[in-house]
Amino acid sequence: MKPYLTVIGGGLAGSEAAWQAAEMGVPVVLYEMRSVTPTPVHKTDRCAELVCSNSLGNNLPHSAPFLLKEELRKFNSVVIGAGDHHAVPAGGALAVDRELFSQEITERVVNHPNITLKREEVVDIPDDRPVILATGPLTSPNLSAAIAKIIGQKYLYFYDALSPIVDANSIDYSKAFFASRYNKGGDDYLNCHMNEEQYRNFVRELNQAKKVPFASFEKAIYFEGCLPIEELASRGEKTLAFGPMKPVGLPHPETGKLSHAVVQLRRENKAGTAYNLVGFQTKLTYPEQKRLFTTIPGLENAEFFRFGAIHRNTYINAPSLLSSELDLVSHPGLYFAGQITGVEGYVESATLGLLAALSAVKRIKGEKFVPPPMDTAMGALYHYVTTKRSNSYQPMNINFGLFLVKEMKIRDKKVRNQKIAENALESLCRWRDVLNEQVISPV
Repeated sequence: MKPYLTVIGGGLAGSEAAWQAAEMGVPVVLYEMRSVTPTPVHKTDRCAELVCSNSLGNNLPHSAPFLLKEELRKFNSVVIGAGDHHAVPAGGALAVDRELFSQEITERVVNHPNITLKREEVVDIPDDRPVILATGPLTSPNLSAAIAKIIGQKYLYFYDALSPIVDANSIDYSKAFFASRYNKGGDDYLNCHMNEEQYRNFVRELNQAKKVPFASFEKAIYFEGCLPIEELASRGEKTLAFGPMKPVGLPHPETGKLSHAVVQLRRENKAGTAYNLVGFQTKLTYPEQKRLFTTIPGLENAEFFRFGAIHRNTYINAPSLLSSELDLVSHPGLYFAGQITGVEGYVESATLGLLAALSAVKRIKGEKFVPPPMDTAMGALYHYVTTKRSNSYQPMNINFGLFLVKEMKIRDKKVRNQKIAENALESLCRWRDVLNEQVISPV
């Protein structure tokens, strides 16, 4: 029987891993438990369904998130390919039409001759190797227990929250204006402005609003890059005005004046029928969300397609468990990929899926996996999840602080980052070319 790869989880990491291995000529069996077994937040059974946001992050040239996308494009990433195909206006970010995005990835996975998609819940870790576990932060209880047993330690966890989505037809456009901050990109965001009195009233009501309680045995641990809006408000009255409601770079097109605070809405789909409240992830109860968010100028009569919600994300202490090949030191051939490894973000998850697939295919072919160079975005993420550290391990997005680059005596930050990005792409292409031509599809 021809060696094959098992991938468990059809999210972004699992879909990318399955696609990459299949493109390298390796048969893949991909397991996805939806719709047989639902999760607390997914609404469909499609692969790579986006739940927290429709944004794949910063897309401004020479930023670390943009560089990571560019590196994935060098490997014909199915995730970034679908993102580019179904992008919606979002200023300096790559936002996508959720439904079209996941639909394309599902179709490409299902129709690939080397991929067999099985709709069933995996409750035990298969004995056959290699296996990539890409079950994400919402791993089912049965499989979670199996993973906890095999790694010999408890999961880590943090809480993540979703932003509300409103019906575009219910927005009062006479009280809002289209613009992007500092005129970057087109007029892609809908901005609801607040004066100082409106803002202070909003913060006061937010602090007093009813929240969904945590279980008595759990501590509220959040990912700092995605804090609930009420958590930010509790840190001080001005916090929101310097955070997700920052008015800087958004003068009113008619008066030219800055508001005291601005609520930004971003298009959810290409048709423009739905908008999400940017940075308004929340654990408020549904009635409180309806009451409070309809006090925002322009949203007085808003109809909500989805209210915000909170869910528990789990991840492993990857640096203490994974080898340099991204499999368990204690169980060679059992790989982990995606958010379960402790990376944060859709694109970061897809990257770990790609890297795990490269390593697993090398194992199948009896060859040695060569890690990505540390001066690349892929190498920075790889290093973060595989290098032991004395301090605590926390979820992380890609950023230039993770890069291991030679000291550059360039004082201008923009120029320095541009040079880092240029060097990274050159380094990545050299690494890609060193890999077996039968493993990597040509660009």
